[in-house]
Formats: sequence, structure tokens, C-alpha cells
Amino acid sequence: MHPHAYDSLAFIGNLGWQEMLIILVILLLLFGAKRLPDLARSIGKSMKEFKKATSEAESTFKEALREDENKPRTEGSTPEQKSEPKQEAKRPAEKA
Repeated sequence: MHPHAYDSLAFIGNLGWQEMLIILVILLLLFGAKRLPDLARSIGKSMKEFKKATSEAESTFKEALREDENKPRTEGSTPEQKSEPKQEAKRPAEKA
């Protein structure tokens, strides 16, 4: 898992039990005891799908990078390797 995967939820560690209780009471008042488990379940499923999609996108991106790195290079295939043939600048003959 990505080392910063839980940074967005880091503020939860700073909440005490009083704050958590107040948040729970507010959620119960807003959604009711009957809908709260359904809400938590749907949020959990959404987070799981989001993490799955993010993981798949990251692995696809990394695989594409690996394929690009392993791809045999031909002369002039990258900007660093591409070089124009140098032409000698012709100077007019100096008159003495």
C-alpha cells in the first residue's frame, strides 16, 4: 500500500472520545439509527472501489513505464540521442 494512503484521515488520530461521541450523535440525528448502518456500508464499498481503481491505475502506469524502459532503443529514437549531422561552416577565404 502507498505510504501516504491514510494521510487524508490523519486528523482522526487527533479526535478524542468526546469529539467522536458528538460526531456519532450528529450522524444519528441526521440519518437516523435505521439508515446509519446502510450509510456506513455504502461508504465502505465506495472507499473499497476507489482504492481498487486507484491501485489498478497505478499498476497500469508502472507497467507502461517498465515496458517503455525495456523497449529497445533505435538510433535517434529519443531526443537525447537524436543529433543533427554537424556541417562545417564555410568561411570565406581571407584576403591578405
